[in-house]
Amino acid sequence: MSTTDAQAPVAIDGAEQAARLRAGNPIVPASGISGRALVVVIAIMAFLASMTIGLVMAISSAANEWAGELSRELTIQVMPVEGRDIASDTAEAARVAEGIPGVLGARVLEDSALKALLEPWLGADFDIDALPVPRLIVLSVDPSAPPSAEAIRKALASAVPAASIEDHRIWQERLHIMARTIVLAGLGIFVLVLAATVLSIVFATRGAMAANRDIVQVLHLVGARERFIAWQFVRHFLVLGLKGGNAGGLAALILFALAGWFSGYLTATPAGAQLEAMFGNFGLGWDGYLAIVMTVILIALLTAATAYLAVLRIVRASV
Repeated sequence: MSTTDAQAPVAIDGAEQAARLRAGNPIVPASGISGRALVVVIAIMAFLASMTIGLVMAISSAANEWAGELSRELTIQVMPVEGRDIASDTAEAARVAEGIPGVLGARVLEDSALKALLEPWLGADFDIDALPVPRLIVLSVDPSAPPSAEAIRKALASAVPAASIEDHRIWQERLHIMARTIVLAGLGIFVLVLAATVLSIVFATRGAMAANRDIVQVLHLVGARERFIAWQFVRHFLVLGLKGGNAGGLAALILFALAGWFSGYLTATPAGAQLEAMFGNFGLGWDGYLAIVMTVILIALLTAATAYLAVLRIVRASV
């Protein structure tokens, strides 16, 4: 048999591959890649990544909202003292505070509001006058020119000795520290999930290359470039990445939507109102949903890029 005859089947195979490419059919058959298992893995990774980035966005937004509310308000606490009328002391403290520059208004919390705050812990049948419950005054301050807490403290000391001012500075610092810690931890988990996704794609790529070794060799013989061969695999992995990413991202979006609805439902109850006041709404804003969509796109692109680099390395090593 001559060399020309030996190369004839290769030429025929190359012609068939070219014809299939012109017809729009993929050179690497989809059945040659373990698609279902990889789609499930990518879906799980996309779900975990979406949940992580969504929780980070929700907690960061809630912390910023809490800090903003605290910066716009101050609280005066009037303790009950034996021999003094706490109602008169509270009214006097509110009057003194309103006269301080930077204070826009003073609002005394009524007994019904105080009972609503304590109801989740003490029940609905307790007598607020029988307990040493301090009265609260909420001061609305000018954010552009806030009053000095020390000036308010000095003014109250002479008029109402039982009153004290809380400027929320300690709470603001704690909120910022907590938010930064959670954001950094969430980003660390997000990076670990992406790393696990990359490793899964690398192993799947190696399996796909092993299953389609004959096709790769034929493409090499007919003169196909390494980038062209790699792109044939990338097309499949990009589709798999989109399928898995969409499934995982959609599951995360549904879960956050249900959490937001359930949180809104609980707000109607006293316990739910307290939970919302302490932890915020568990739903996501438009920026949170956009972050999840971007995460899905990132995972799909990461799947394609990882497959491309892995296939290119394997092809070059096999030459």
